[in-house]
Parts: sequence; structure tokens; C-alpha cells
Amino acid sequence: MKKLLLSATFLLAAAVSQAQEFQYKTPPKAIQDLLLAPPTPRLSLASDGQTVALLQVQDFPTVAELAQPELRLAGLRFNPRTNGPSRVSYAVGIKLKKLPNGPETDVKGLPAQARISSPSWSPDNRTMAFALTTPGSGADGKVELWVLDVASATARRLLAQPLNDAFGNSFEWVADSKTLLARTVPAGRGAAPAADTAPTGPAVQESGGGKKSGARTYQDLLKNPADERLFDYYATSQLVKVSLADGAAQPLGQPGVIQTASPSPSGQYVLVRTRHRPYSYLLPISSFPQRLDVLDLSSGAVLKTVADLPLADNVPTNFDAVPTGPRGHAWRADVPATIAYAEAQDGGDPKVKADIRDKVYTLTAPFTGPAQVLVALPMRFGGLTWGNDQLALAEGYRWADRHQTTWQLNPSAPAGPLRVLFDGSEQDTYKNPGTPYEHRNAQGKYVLLTGGPAGQSIYLLGQGASPEGDRPFVDELDLASKKTTRWWRSEAPTYEIPVAILDASGKKRTLLTRRESLTQNPNYYLRDATKKDKLTAITKFPNPYAAFGGSFKKQVLHYKRADGVDLTADLYLPQNYKKTDGPLPTLMEAYPVEFKDKSNAGQVSGSPYTFTRLSWASPVFWVTQGYAVLANASIPIVGEGSKEPNDTYTEQLVSSAKAAIDEGARLGVVDANKVGVMGHSYGAFMTANLLSHSNLFKAGIARSGAYNRTLTPFGFQGEERTFWQAPEVYNAMSPFNYADKIKTPILLIHGEADNNSGTFPIQSERYYAALKGQGATARYVVLPAEAHSYAARENLLHMLWEMNTWLDKYVKAPAPQAN
Repeated sequence: MKKLLLSATFLLAAAVSQAQEFQYKTPPKAIQDLLLAPPTPRLSLASDGQTVALLQVQDFPTVAELAQPELRLAGLRFNPRTNGPSRVSYAVGIKLKKLPNGPETDVKGLPAQARISSPSWSPDNRTMAFALTTPGSGADGKVELWVLDVASATARRLLAQPLNDAFGNSFEWVADSKTLLARTVPAGRGAAPAADTAPTGPAVQESGGGKKSGARTYQDLLKNPADERLFDYYATSQLVKVSLADGAAQPLGQPGVIQTASPSPSGQYVLVRTRHRPYSYLLPISSFPQRLDVLDLSSGAVLKTVADLPLADNVPTNFDAVPTGPRGHAWRADVPATIAYAEAQDGGDPKVKADIRDKVYTLTAPFTGPAQVLVALPMRFGGLTWGNDQLALAEGYRWADRHQTTWQLNPSAPAGPLRVLFDGSEQDTYKNPGTPYEHRNAQGKYVLLTGGPAGQSIYLLGQGASPEGDRPFVDELDLASKKTTRWWRSEAPTYEIPVAILDASGKKRTLLTRRESLTQNPNYYLRDATKKDKLTAITKFPNPYAAFGGSFKKQVLHYKRADGVDLTADLYLPQNYKKTDGPLPTLMEAYPVEFKDKSNAGQVSGSPYTFTRLSWASPVFWVTQGYAVLANASIPIVGEGSKEPNDTYTEQLVSSAKAAIDEGARLGVVDANKVGVMGHSYGAFMTANLLSHSNLFKAGIARSGAYNRTLTPFGFQGEERTFWQAPEVYNAMSPFNYADKIKTPILLIHGEADNNSGTFPIQSERYYAALKGQGATARYVVLPAEAHSYAARENLLHMLWEMNTWLDKYVKAPAPQAN
């Protein structure tokens, strides 16, 4: 009898340890209703400031929609039925509104279940083009090119041939506003290549000769010749010139794996980027060989092959490493037809000492002469912002100390002396001068907006980080004197962001802004920056949480870590909570960030006056269940001078978390004996490490994380050293190595189809296996068809049910711990 009982006990234990199939569950109604609150429309502004399009956002798709066929090739994911992206947040309707007070007009001509993406205004703002996806039930799905006539508010299909939208953004306006360039599925393409019924041989890769070609950990790569054939089939497109008048399409050049095709500002040429073989099984398409051709937009003839670049498989793993040879080819936005590009002067390796890191060249039509040096930079080139013949801005950056510089250039005097405009740490948000504002010119290209008496002023839009929180601003900068004049700054108790400058004449200084507060849903306004209270509302989006009291009780906490670093967290409390109710069970959420300077690490981010809109990933749902929530708790990981931040990762991690809990306990709202911690991605990695190296928490929830850093040996997050350069750091930071130390219950959740670099589902699979093998209390949930960011309604509701059940069991009412 005793033997029989032992056998039964063993069988029961075995059954519990096996995978279990669950039906979808739903969380408490309050959480469910908050998740499913109606989405707020998106706004698209015509560049003349006269019209806005209000795009009605798609609600959460069903898991059946998410589980449509999907190919994962060369770092891309697309639906073979439509030849378009497989995971898109669509708009389902469009309304037009004339500013400032015109009525909202529904666009006519759209199909009943529209799936709209990539809206694009014509240069003259009379027409909007967009992609419309028809999913189909088999091979009849497609992505079509549609246009919307603004005057009549009527939409129509423009092009009969389906778009090839595998790369996204498969069309672009030409400057005349009468023509579009589009990448289409080649006519008569035929059936997709059949899968190999039997392998014809192994897939082989080989290295040698001392050539180093380490790469970060990528997903969805090509694996064999059959994948290559499928990739060629679905990625190959035909470039066509499309007439807005009648949809007539003229082929340009030959079909190929065309990644981008951009018309020159003059409308005479098109710059085409085509990827070609040999492909890689270790790198995504961004590293594949590429050819850049200039085509005549009238005839389609190739006028010039600007570059033909090899596979970029020997780029160092440092963050500011780049391939050798020319890179980043693009049209100069302010002149008819000039191409600009950069080329490394240090072999692309930031570890090599060099006075000049990058040179920027220009090549002007008819593209027969030699390229001209525009500027030589002592830092890695980060981009150009064009203004006019006398003005351009060049960006440079250096990862080692997070330094960035902006130089002012005179394009008419190439290779002239550099004039520093801005210089400092990119992490010093308090001193960030803002971003130079660009507007769209008559050719549909973005250039610097200039003003002032002599056209010597530019305009800066900034987040306005400060010790009191973010206060966005608009400044006018006189380039001659470098004097800054503040036009406007957001004022408490609201949070207002400048979206566009509509009039910089100095008479009205009209801005389009988005304004919100703790109790007011974000809406758009016209603001006269010369008059403090001159506001005109152009949208009236309702509060999505009106049925729940309209808002959440939020307070920004300021406190210090043991080493003196300033920290913040957003504290949320239940709607009817009173201090006399005493401390509450608490959920803390965070995402660590690396810094090179303690003072920068302690700078305040965010605003105490923002409206809390709950994303699916938010921890704030749990205020409805009686929890206090410490959201966005700052966890800076600092390494100053020659020290790297991650050298003391776990110590700083635990110290930051303890400081947040202690501050909540000091205020009397956090029960320090009932705290759970959660995080997504790098936040999940954080969660597992906190449970490995502290006893601060009663439970942890880790979603879509990476737990074994030897599986990401060529760097991860902000760590650019390889495993072989810093094995002790990789080992110390891998919670997988401490699976035997975890005594706190942990819930692991992962998307079945995670596409993020480094967070393969196997990370959670193997970590769960390690925890189970060490007798830890753990649960592993795989969400069907989900990528790194979750989307399907059923999956999201079930995720919230899992999290709520876990928190209630182990945080709100934990069982007494055995001695």
C-alpha cells in the first residue's frame, strides 16, 4: 500500500511538472474595461497647416488575425498573402478637418473594413496617398495604393497592380504632386517557390583568415537556400511611376530586391537602393550587399551606379562602428539633385585613433564628376539637416562617453572650418538645447525653417527637462550671435508639447500643440505664442476613462540612492485611498538605463502633469485591485570615467530598488513586506536579477526577457564589450547562473514569435527549466503568435489574468514562509 501511494504521488508530481493547455482567461472587469477603453485617433497635419487628417485607430486585433501566415526572412516579417508587413497598427477610417474650426468630415469611398497605413501628403497638400491592405483568405490578399482627394473628401484606388510592401513605405510622392513612385509586385510573378521536399545538401558557413565578423544576436535570419529563394520571390519588386490623374503606371528599370526608391527634389531622378547576393545567414538585410543607382525618372535608364557595396560582415561590434566604404546615401533636400553620403576614415572602428573619423561627400547631377568633400568630422557622422545654400547642420557622436556635437556648415564653402553650434553629453537632458525644427518645402522635402530679419534664425523644439520635470519649449536661435529667445514654454499644471510651427513671421507665432493634464485627455490646439492664454482647440477627444473617474491619482516621488544618486518614481494609488488606510501591497515596475555620469543619471525625466493613458504593458491596472504602484522607477546604472556601467550592475540595481521601496514605506503607502516587481524585455532581465540578488520582493513578473548573456555574446543593451572581453560581467549579470538562489516566486511570460534581438523564446524556456530543476516556484506562459510587443486581445486579457492571479497569490495574500 505504501509503495502504491508513493507511485501515485510521483505520478501526480510528474503531471504537475508537465506543460498544461489552458483556455483563455480574463482579468477582473475593472482591468478588462481599462484595457479595452476606446483608442484615441491619431492626427496627421498637412504641411501648409490648413488641414488635419484624423486617423481612427484599430482596436486590438484578435489572435486569429495575428496568427495569419507569416514569413520570417532576412530580419523581416511579412504576410505571404499580402506581400506586406504582418504586424501593422492600422487606421480603420479617416476624417478631414479644416483648421481652425471646420467640421470633421468622414472620407467617402473607403471599403467597409479598411486597413489603412503609411499616410503621405502630396507636396501641394491637395492629396493624401496611403496603403490599403486587403487580407484575403488565400492568395487573393494584397496591399493597394489609394489616394484621398482633400477637396471632395473622397478616396479611390489609384493603382491596379498590388504594392510590394515587404519593406514598408512602398511609395513616395514626386515634387510635381501629380506623380508617385511605387514598388509593386512584378507582373506575372507566378507561384511562390515550393519548399524542398528533401534536402539537396547541408547548409554550410565558413570563416577563417583571421577575419573577425562577430555580430549581435539577430532573429528571423535566412537559414538555407530554400529561404533565399523565398526571400527573392517576396522581396523582389518592380519600380513604377504612377500618374495621379488616371493611375497609369510606367515601369522604371528592372525588377530587383529594391529596398528604397526616392525621387530627387527636382523630380528628374530617382535614387534606388537594391540588395543583392551573396546573402548572409548571420546578419539581417541591413547588412546585405547593396547597389545604389541613379535612374532617369522619365525613361527609367540607369544614369549612374553610385556605389556597389559588399556584405557588411566585418563591422566591429562597438555602437559607433560602421562599415568601410560610402554609406548613408540620400538626396540633399534643399537643392535640385545632389547626393550626400559619408565614409569612415578610421576603417569604421572607433577604437582606432584618428583625428578625422568621417568625411561627408556630395555628388551633383549629372553625376559625372568626382564627389566633393563637404566636411571632415572628428567624430562619427550622425546625420545632416539641410537649410539652404548657406546653412546646414551636421551631427557627430561618440559612444564611449555619450558625447554629441552639432556643427553649423556653409554648403557653398565645402571643407571649410567647423563651427560648433551645440556640444555636450547626450545624456545631460537639462542642457539639451532642443531639436532644430524642419518644415516641408515645395518639393515635399524637409528642410530647416529659418526666419528673423536676415534669415539667420532657426527654431528649436525641446522636451525641456528640468528638476521640476519636463517643460517643453520653443526657442528662436540667432545663428550669428548664438542668442536664444524663448517663444513659449509649457506651464504647470498642464503638459503641452509643440508639434509644429505654423507661422514664424513674428506677428502671431502660431504653434500646433498637444496639451494634457492629470485629468484631461491629450488634445490638439492652435496656440499664439505671443499671447499667453490664446488657445484654440481643434480636437475634442473624450476621456477614455470617464467611467472610471476620469483619471488616476499620480504623484512623482523624489528620493536618493545610498550612493547619493537622485532617483524618481511615479506613485499611483487607488482612487479612494486615504492615508489612514495604511500601507498597501505594491507593484514596482522599472527599466534600467546606463549612464556615464552620476549627475546625468540623477536628472528628472517625465512630467507630474501628464495624463495617464494605459498601454497594454502598464503596471497601473493594479490600482483598481487595491495596490499601490511604483511605475517608471528610475534605475540608473552608472560607470564614470574608465569604468563601464555594468561592472557594478547588480549592486546598483538592488540599491535603486531598495531606495524606491524605502521611500514608499516612509510615506506610509507601501507595505515593504508585500512588494512585487515586474518588467518587460530588459525590465524582465532586471526582475530576474533582483530576485537573484535580493530579498526585497514577494514575487516577480518577467515578460519577454533574456536571462543567459552567453547567448548574446557580442553585446547587449548598452553593453558593447563582447563576452570574451568581459566574461565576469556577462556571468555576473546572467540570472540563469543564479537559478539555485531564487526563493521568490517568478512568473515568466514570453511571446511565441518574439522578434527582438537577443530575447529568443529559448531564453525563457531554458531559464524556466533551470528554475524548475532547482525547485523554484515558477510559472512559464507562452502567448501564441505574439512578437516582442504583444497585440492580440485574447492574449493581452489572459496576460493580465496571469499577472493578477500571481500578484494576488504571492503579494497581496502570501502564504507564511516555512522556516
